[in-house]
Formats: sequence, C-alpha cells, structure tokens
Amino acid sequence: MALSQSSALVIGTGGLGGPALLALAAGGVGRIVLVDDDVVDTSNLNRQPLFGEADLGERKAAAAAARLATLHPDARIEPVDERFVAGRADALVASVDVVVDGSDNFPTKFLASDVAVRTGRPLVHGGVLRTSVQILTVVPGQTGCLRCLFEAPPAPGTVISPAEAGIVGGVSGFAGALMGAEALRLLAGERGAYAGRLFAFETRTARGRIVPVRRRAGCPACGAAAAGAIPRPPDGAGAPGSPGGAGAVE
Repeated sequence: MALSQSSALVIGTGGLGGPALLALAAGGVGRIVLVDDDVVDTSNLNRQPLFGEADLGERKAAAAAARLATLHPDARIEPVDERFVAGRADALVASVDVVVDGSDNFPTKFLASDVAVRTGRPLVHGGVLRTSVQILTVVPGQTGCLRCLFEAPPAPGTVISPAEAGIVGGVSGFAGALMGAEALRLLAGERGAYAGRLFAFETRTARGRIVPVRRRAGCPACGAAAAGAIPRPPDGAGAPGSPGGAGAVE
C-alpha cells in the first residue's frame, strides 16, 4: 500500500502523540485521524511540540490539526475533539489502517488494545514515565496484546502519575518519534520492529532491553477463548479526562 493511500489514528496529541503525528505527516500518510478532547495548557509546552504559547487555551485537536496542515498541506488531517471511549472507539479504529496510542492513562491504553484486537488493526503502544520509555506493537492474530503482558489496568492510586513523577520533554519526544516510525513501517507492509516485543529503554543510563510478548492462551482479549471474555464497556465509558489529561503514562 502506498503511504499516500494509507490511514492512521493517533490517540492523544501531546508528548507521545505530537511527535508521532509529525512523523506520520512527514512520512506521507494520506489520512490522519487525531483524537483529543483537552485544551492546551502551559504545563504542556515543555514536551508537546505541536503547541506554542499562542495556542494556550485552544482545543488541542483543532490546534494540532492546524499546525500539521500548515507543515504538510497535502495530508488529510481529521481532528476529533472528544475522548477515546467505548461506543465510538470501534468505529474510529476500524476506519484506519494502523493505530498509535499516545494516551496517558491505563484505562484508555487497555481500551485501545482491546479494540485493535477486536477490529484486527495493528496498534503501536507507548508510554513514558520520568526518563523511562516503553514501546510495544500489537499485531492481532500474530503477537500478544497488552492484556497478554499486563492482564489488566492497575488499581487506581497504585502507580505514580506523570504529575507526581514528572516527564523529561526530550524523552517523550524520543518515544513518540519511535512510535511514528514504527507506524510507518507497518503501513509500508513491514512486520514492525516492536511487533510482539516490548522495548524498554532507560534514557539516563542508555540501557534497553527487549521482552518477548507472546499470545497467552488464557488472554481474555486475544486468547483461544477470548470471544465475549471482556464485556464491552457501556457507550461513553472510558478513562476520566482526555487522552492528553492526567494519567499513569504519556
């Protein structure tokens, strides 16, 4: 498939989603759907490259789309100013060729993985906390998914949030760029560097490792008995706040 005929969905336009969006648009992806219901805040500017001081108070989806359209006028940018939630998630994911999850909370990340598996769309998952990065590509039917690795979201309050831990702007930019490059590989017909492989990297020490993520027979999302194992959340259910709001990872 020619990249100009391909499409991608990016969940969140912040520290991960922003660099990924730049990579996809620059790479020539013809249609890019971005989902975010947040507004630009001063605290975003140290790590979210699509926004500047002139965007403060603006809706992120519209501001990100405008910025991308200025940089890459040939790209078809479709901003969706809403949360990525059950009820709408399946239709959004099914309308594209690949999904990039730049959200920053666990419920949204698990929803993205579940929907990607259900609709058969490859998903590039990423997260950043402090100076650590993790990236995983889920290819439905071929690799393990997020639930094969972590099973379920952690209980509220058991994992430190970015607001408490902090995020180095350059680290999220590094991770988001890798995620965008991975999505381009998938759209070009390649398997993906992180397909079934969790890439964990600590930028302070420049040490990384790869953890194989295989399909787990008992996985409620993609295992042998997966059909109906995970009840679909009611329409509108999802993480509180937006993909760009407070959460466990970004």
